[in-house]
Amino acid sequence: MYSYEERVRAVELYLKLGKRIKATIRQLGYPTKNSLKAWCDEFEKSGDLQKGYVRVKPKYSEEQKNSALEHYVNHGRCITFTLSALGYPCREILSRWVRERYPETK
Repeated sequence: MYSYEERVRAVELYLKLGKRIKATIRQLGYPTKNSLKAWCDEFEKSGDLQKGYVRVKPKYSEEQKNSALEHYVNHGRCITFTLSALGYPCREILSRWVRERYPETK
């Protein structure tokens, strides 16, 4: 992740160099081509860049999370059975939810 100042510097240099992506990246040593394109698009649309990064909304709602944890507890605390019965989430996410809600569980 790059700071606001680094992103602005990259966009300004990109514009100064005549919108040449490779020359900008070569001179700065960062960012990737796609990152620079995204920053430039954002800069052209709004005239500035966001000060920080905004997280995308969670993939699963609190209701889905609670439903999965309730199923897990009510059906023998079996992660595999919960995953196959509900079809979501992946093992890693459900395991993390279980550790958060029930820290005494291994």
